[in-house]
Amino acid sequence: MTTAAAGGTRIGWADLPGPVQHAVEEIIGGGPVVAAASQPGGFSPGTADRVRTASGARAFVKAVTPALNQESADLARRELRITAALPEHAPVPRMLGGFDDGAWVVLVLEDVAGAHPRVPWVAEEIDAAAAALRDLAAALTPAPVPGLPTAAGRLGADFASWDLIAAAPPDDLDPWAARRLGALRAAATHGIAALSSGQTMVHTDLRADNILVRADGRLVFIDWPWGCVGPSWLDSVLLAINVIVHAGDPGPLLAGVDHDAVVGVVAGAAAYFQHRSRLAPPPGLPTVRAFQRFQGDALLPWLRDALGG
Repeated sequence: MTTAAAGGTRIGWADLPGPVQHAVEEIIGGGPVVAAASQPGGFSPGTADRVRTASGARAFVKAVTPALNQESADLARRELRITAALPEHAPVPRMLGGFDDGAWVVLVLEDVAGAHPRVPWVAEEIDAAAAALRDLAAALTPAPVPGLPTAAGRLGADFASWDLIAAAPPDDLDPWAARRLGALRAAATHGIAALSSGQTMVHTDLRADNILVRADGRLVFIDWPWGCVGPSWLDSVLLAINVIVHAGDPGPLLAGVDHDAVVGVVAGAAAYFQHRSRLAPPPGLPTVRAFQRFQGDALLPWLRDALGG
């Protein structure tokens, strides 16, 4: 299978202005930062650095300026608000501090000692993710952060993208998808309706690169700008999409979830990827369209099995 990397082009700790660095060092404590290692994954052009101060204190620093990409700065502002309000017992990074001075948005988080799940996904980490997501849903029901959008409101327009594709089918659209646009549109509509229930705060952007596995096997779910309120099973289905994309078995993640809801959410996600991948790349994020196309194409065989030829 041809793959595409889930990552963009980042600045690093050394690229931050001196006053921003000093403010981060004040939050962490322990003197100046003496080591910084940029982390792969994600699409923000801002920093994603594990840092260590002179005293040995460690933190994970995310910082972005609207001058690099306005949307990335807006997402960082949302993540700053949401992460600060997450409960301590949830399997998420602890926030040490952060600020938004208008020019830079900065989050200073616990440096979680761990690695991303292996891709292609392996059975034991799929099982661990399924169990951890049940714990996450329990910790975030009812939603602990006020004023969040609903999952249907957040994802509904994107999941309806088969309508846009049907209005002007691209020449390179998969022939099966072109023949089955009616079924795909109907499935995605059902998926949107299924998002309207539930009182759980959900992540809505789960992939392997938004998860860390600690040395003891516990999972930590990171990067929360897309938090919203929806059904407790949604994050499990969205992570199952990442497993499907990388040719793994999503069964443990989908256990107990209504089949038609699963098919609807997968159809909606495929519509989003197929439509967005054909747009011009956003400023500062040159690789995101290739990754969206990779995902959109990888979901079609699963949908073909689910919906029939």
